[in-house]
Amino acid sequence: MSAGGARPPSQPPVIGPEQVAHVARLARLELRDDELIRFTEQLASVLAYAAEIAELDVDDLEPMAHPLPLHNVLREDEPQPTLDRDVVLAEAPATEDRRFRVPRIMGDEP
Repeated sequence: MSAGGARPPSQPPVIGPEQVAHVARLARLELRDDELIRFTEQLASVLAYAAEIAELDVDDLEPMAHPLPLHNVLREDEPQPTLDRDVVLAEAPATEDRRFRVPRIMGDEP
């Protein structure tokens, strides 16, 4: 930070189609020429905005995870009556040993 509390203006990184194409190759993405141009413009816009945000003087702000105070709006976790097991299992397409029977999804061993 410079004297007087003002941050020096930051320049957004210059991003070109070559860098976007390189990142696309790393991500194994195939981009058409029109997509490459569009994504280069969009990424340049995002980087320019990030540079604007970096210029903000936030030294006097308290770090926070959310701009508004959050309050737990959930009820207390208290035991409540549950559904009768036999009634619920009667609606299941398949049961076994008083439990839901579902198709095996991993291997042949139980």
